[in-house]
Order: sequence, then structure tokens, then C-alpha cells
Amino acid sequence: MGERVSHTPGAAAVLRRLRESHGPLIFHQSGGCCDGSAPMCYPAGEFRTGGQDVLLQELRVEGVGEPIPFWMSRSQYEHWKHTHLTVDVVPGRGSGFSLEAPEGVRFLIRSRLLTDEEMAP
Repeated sequence: MGERVSHTPGAAAVLRRLRESHGPLIFHQSGGCCDGSAPMCYPAGEFRTGGQDVLLQELRVEGVGEPIPFWMSRSQYEHWKHTHLTVDVVPGRGSGFSLEAPEGVRFLIRSRLLTDEEMAP
């Protein structure tokens, strides 16, 4: 399967600033409390993943030295497995614990259905 997760230029700019301030990063999208299905960005190592999580992709962001893993809870993945996700950023504070909140912006997901070609093994 091809690319599952991408990012906008705006999201990349925020990720570069967060990487500079906090070190390596990780995304997790749970579908749980706070901002629901909003992706949460944490310093790598400060969010524990396990068997209930799926690694969708490691995002490559220009200007960030290492890939940023994008994880999703397995139950959330069952609802989103037929979609391509794009990490974007918009003005405003989310209600979660994501690193971008103090910057007055929040990450969100834009999605579209995967094409038949993208779904092929």
C-alpha cells in the first residue's frame, strides 16, 4: 500500500518549530477524549504505544532530521483504514494536550478515500 499520511506546508512549518523546541516528535490519533479524532503531537518517548495501536506511516518533513511516526488506535483505524490522511494546521486552540496548543494553532486531519490503486497490495 502506498502513502497513507501526508502533511501540508503549514503543518510542516509548525512541526519544524516544535522539533526545534522539543526534540523528536510522534503523532497519535485516538478518537478518544479531548479533541476526539484530532491528531495529538507529543515529544517522542512521552506517549506509549502498544498492541492497540497501528503505525500508519513515518512522516518525512523537510527540515526535520528524523521521520515523525504517525500512530492511530486500532479501533479508530478500523473506521479510517480506507482513507488517506493529511495533517493540516488551523488557527485556534484545541482542547487536548498536543504540543502545538501554546502556539495558538491546532493540528487537524483532512481525509479522502483511497483510490483502488492505492488500496492494492
